[in-house]
Amino acid sequence: MSRAASLNWTRWLHLAVLLAGLAYAAFGQAATTLGQVRLSASDEATRAELQLDAAPGPFKVFSLGNPDRLVLDLPAARLAEGFRPPAPNGRVIGVRTGYPEPGTLRVVFDLGGAVKPRARVEGAGRETRLVLELFRDEGALVAAAPVLAAPAAAAPAGVPAALQGERKLVIAIDAGHGGRDPGAIGSRGTYEKTVTLQVARALAEEVDRHPGMRAVLIRDSDVFIPLGERYRKAREAQADLFISVHADAAHNRAANGASVFVLSTRGASSEAARFLADRENNSDLVGGVSLDDKDRNLAAVLLDLSQSATLRVSDEAANQVLEALRSVGKTRKPQVERANFWVLRSPDVPSMLIETGFITNAEDERRLNDPAFRRRLAQAITRGVADYFGNQPPPGTWFAANPQRGPRQHVVARGETLGLIASRHGVSVHQLRQANDKRDDVVRVGERLRIPAPE
Repeated sequence: MSRAASLNWTRWLHLAVLLAGLAYAAFGQAATTLGQVRLSASDEATRAELQLDAAPGPFKVFSLGNPDRLVLDLPAARLAEGFRPPAPNGRVIGVRTGYPEPGTLRVVFDLGGAVKPRARVEGAGRETRLVLELFRDEGALVAAAPVLAAPAAAAPAGVPAALQGERKLVIAIDAGHGGRDPGAIGSRGTYEKTVTLQVARALAEEVDRHPGMRAVLIRDSDVFIPLGERYRKAREAQADLFISVHADAAHNRAANGASVFVLSTRGASSEAARFLADRENNSDLVGGVSLDDKDRNLAAVLLDLSQSATLRVSDEAANQVLEALRSVGKTRKPQVERANFWVLRSPDVPSMLIETGFITNAEDERRLNDPAFRRRLAQAITRGVADYFGNQPPPGTWFAANPQRGPRQHVVARGETLGLIASRHGVSVHQLRQANDKRDDVVRVGERLRIPAPE
């Protein structure tokens, strides 16, 4: 090894040791501990009081939308042992915590609407309190009015539609492929891009028939739209849910049935899922847009805690849709699958991709060319979406103002605990155990829990 190379290697080694030491100092010796979070509400604002054992460092507070969240980053901080998030109160419908990077504690407040926060630190030593006051953001509510339901006839004059609690959920529907990208081709010459547009239009009609939802078609003609542009259009429409419709091919022509996918941060969930993900990713190359290393690294965005809620909602909604699809015909897999589809990478819009069948299978191709079958397919998907939002209605929406009859249900998603589910629905863990005849707090992915009415 040359002297210059040896010096370069030594510098890199020293730098690595220094960075490791800084990471240990920040995370292993956290100076501030968060003991608990208290929530209280008044007519003017919701107050979040964070109990700390020392003055915090320079913290950051910022807002995220769709869904509305307030994020607090505390440097050199950690959670106290046994920390439990508070029950929902006022504008706060849930509290989550995590570490976006070593040594930084993140507290995420899930909100029932946009807020204007004010932050201050009170007290000293073990009596330190970080106080967040969350005031209703009237400007944001009025700005959202164009995408809301029309006001009811009895609504008082001059009251913005956004304040009446009847907002329609926006469902963005994306017909896969299009234009120069035909997608898969069936044995009878059926183009995937044609079938997906027909299914998307039928789905949009069914969604628009529901009083609590309205549809936005991402592609309503035979045009090519890059994959990244598709989910960006959904974000511009302020979509509450994004559904990408496909009908792909398989090497095995006997493969048939519908599948539902959500985004995976660990790659595909099976070899078949990986094959499908590769085909969808290559669609951008068909449009003449190259995928360089930087674009591929966008998957790192998924590590951000702010998308955890998006992925969880995607998973729960996809489970409801998959169950509804079983009433139409065979499903390819008994569970929701996960793959690294580009079109599902929106950081703040819950998304799913539905493979309505395999065009390379003669029976699936015949059914997808049948308008009556496409209608039943669209009705099932709409029913699954409505079931999800009926069980977990977003505040201020038609679903919240018109709660479904019968007990609410919750489909357990990956990473959820019984305590987290109880906090999210405003009930105690004890109530949740009783309602589901549980002797412990163990839950399984895909398990359906009955949600009792809050005490």
